[in-house]
Amino acid sequence: MSDPADLARELTIDFVGGAVGHRHRFGGGRGQDLPRAAGFVKGITPSVIDATAGLGRDAFLLASLGAQVTLIERSPHVHARLAAGLEAAAGDPQTAEVVARMTLLHGDARQLLTTLSADVVIVDPMHPERTSTALVKKDMRLLRDLVGTDPDQLELMQAALACARKRVVLKWPRKGPPMLGLRAPSHQIIGKTLRYDVFMTGV
Repeated sequence: MSDPADLARELTIDFVGGAVGHRHRFGGGRGQDLPRAAGFVKGITPSVIDATAGLGRDAFLLASLGAQVTLIERSPHVHARLAAGLEAAAGDPQTAEVVARMTLLHGDARQLLTTLSADVVIVDPMHPERTSTALVKKDMRLLRDLVGTDPDQLELMQAALACARKRVVLKWPRKGPPMLGLRAPSHQIIGKTLRYDVFMTGV
């Protein structure tokens, strides 16, 4: 079995250059599926907790739209890489303002969510493996190897539903079956390969 520290060193978390930097400079803004699912409409910028931070890309996108975003990552190796990526981005004038709105925490989101509050909680558990590994990019394969599966994803969703003031957004494969034991979403936003199941929590 590969050493997690070695795997983590191969993980690319770069908020300044590459695809994330390009998306930041030229992306579709609030019209993208995730911001729409999270309730980023004209005049409204919700506070967000990303309960499964991973590579930090979703959190960075939402922070770039003006949101205060708390990231939770339980893998110590992924957390360390995320911290390094955020530190580098904080020193770049193009991304420093975005990173200033991001707070990274290390721990189990199921416990941490009981101590936090936000308008929106994003949950992106490890999805079932695709039949063709060629479809999965290298960074996502590395992340899966480091984080493993998420057998406690229902507990995480329940914690998210108890925490979020307005809504929980579950990021899920487009054709994936509903999470067993979870109530039906209030509505969905369906993309090419992913869908966002939205669970409204506010009155």
